[in-house]
Amino acid sequence: MSDATTNAKHPARRSSAAEIAREYGVLIIIALLLIGLSFASDSFLTPRNLLNIFNQSAPLAIIACALTFVIIGGGFDLSTGAIFGVAAVSAGWIAINVDPMVAIVAGPLIGMVLGTLNGIIITGFNVHSFLVTLATSLVYRGIAILITDGKLIPVRIAEFSWIGRSRVSIFGIEINVAVLVMLAFMALMMFLLNRTTFGRAVFAVGGNEEAALLSGIRTRLVKIVTFAMSGTAAGLAGVITVSRISMAEPQAGSGLEFEAIAAVILGGTSIMGGAGAIWRSVAGVLLIALIGNGFNILNVNPFFKDLTTGVIIVIAVALAASGPKR
Repeated sequence: MSDATTNAKHPARRSSAAEIAREYGVLIIIALLLIGLSFASDSFLTPRNLLNIFNQSAPLAIIACALTFVIIGGGFDLSTGAIFGVAAVSAGWIAINVDPMVAIVAGPLIGMVLGTLNGIIITGFNVHSFLVTLATSLVYRGIAILITDGKLIPVRIAEFSWIGRSRVSIFGIEINVAVLVMLAFMALMMFLLNRTTFGRAVFAVGGNEEAALLSGIRTRLVKIVTFAMSGTAAGLAGVITVSRISMAEPQAGSGLEFEAIAAVILGGTSIMGGAGAIWRSVAGVLLIALIGNGFNILNVNPFFKDLTTGVIIVIAVALAASGPKR
């Protein structure tokens, strides 16, 4: 019996395999990486290295969680890296000149204001979010340079560094506070997306904005809130990073927006909007982190890391495109 005849007689089997690849492809790749890197290096699958992976990827995971709302809602945010930079240098300046605890709160608030401004411009002038956030990213990056006059800001204050450097013991395991903040933020985002009216509105706006508007959903407000959330997450990530490295710089976060978008796409969230999940984006972040960590342990040329990540993104996009059309 020919392969064509077999496929024709078993369409459900073929469809099921493709559906599994689309739904759980990122988890399958993560599992294969874990197995392969465990055999390749004895130092990979150790508690210390795994906790280090989670700690290093916490800022990116926080941004990706909030960015998932933007993309599910049919938007795009290229300004998260620049907002990260503004919040980072602002928090550093406030920590030195005002109060360290105020700085920790100010970072996310500054990010929320800048993200809200993105949403207002997008909805008020009815301009595509790609163009608006591309433009505002340049403006925000310029603001970060103005705040610091292009210089680095050393932030060596114990009251400020705890969020990025401190650890707490849970069942005898030392876990970074940044990882706990990331897990709490992830849980909050999952609750908002899956258990609230706002989350359902985000899916509706991304799936069919006109239908959502006719059904009574305030689509403009929903979009503004998603961009405000994205900005808040970028601000929080900026504070954690400055706290960790004890240094604020205006160019911090350059390229971070592309990593976050790549993580969301890798996780399987639809780039066209209307479909996605927070856990998928976090899985995408973990996949990127595993690739980077594994290649560093194996001392592989960084070029191959970018090449591998790019190939996996193309495969993920191809699998998503092969799914049922909305």
